Amino acid sequence: AFALPALEIVDSRIADWDITIIDTVADNASCGLYVLGGTPVPLDRVDLRAVTMTLTKNGETASEGTGAACLGSPLTAALWLASTLAGLGDPLRAGDIVLTGALGPMAVAAAGDAFTAHIEGLGTVTTTFASAATEGAAA
Repeated sequence: AFALPALEIVDSRIADWDITIIDTVADNASCGLYVLGGTPVPLDRVDLRAVTMTLTKNGETASEGTGAACLGSPLTAALWLASTLAGLGDPLRAGDIVLTGALGPMAVAAAGDAFTAHIEGLGTVTTTFASAATEGAAA
């Protein structure tokens, strides 16, 4: 029904990214966490193929890309997933969150790093990784 800007936090248990497709499947596609933006944009109000994305790390551009980098359109990836799951008898359900894929190359994160992704037409999403001094501290 709508799209949001999102950041996927990639996490892998495979040392030095020496990873095969079998490792990727066993590692849950290296997906660790995700952060979603807060303002839904109806799908008929944005051309997801044409959106541009800029990812900054600590205020410096770390990655750039377009919606077309995701299988030609993020909707192509979502349609494939919906069709595949329906064919397996486990269709997507209302409220499911679908991450369709990256619009640009990933960037390495470390404690204290702040990331912002701006996706034209969708908005902005930001996250900051805890510094070593605040890890494990009570909120």
